[in-house]
Amino acid sequence: MGKKGKTVAAILGGAAIGAGLGILFAPKSGKETRAELKAKMDDLISKAKEIDMDDVRAYVVQKTEEIEAALKDLDKEKVLKIAKKKAKDIQKAATDLVNYVKEKGEPVLTDAAEAVRLKAIDVTKNVLEKLENPKTATKEA
Repeated sequence: MGKKGKTVAAILGGAAIGAGLGILFAPKSGKETRAELKAKMDDLISKAKEIDMDDVRAYVVQKTEEIEAALKDLDKEKVLKIAKKKAKDIQKAATDLVNYVKEKGEPVLTDAAEAVRLKAIDVTKNVLEKLENPKTATKEA
């Protein structure tokens, strides 16, 4: 690929990444965001196919498809769903810890374990709040 081809490929690749990230973090539903991103990716692929240079076209199509696949994993709703499950897991583990030390009759450990449980609940609650309401979280920071 010549210098001109690499430059064109870099510009198109950068545009795809920028468009994808811009759409991903826009305040829209996941379904709307994915539809808009898909339209932008299709538009980029269509434009790339019009280019005469085979290697540039192939590179742009390949990278666009890779970006599209990677962005699907960053879907806001998917991340939030995973975070909620992890928060429940953390809270359950902390509760299990408290119950265990209570059963063993260790008051010093019970108080410390309960403090850990309460802090785990607070931390997971804050993380989920930031994921659900990023604008509010930005104002607080």
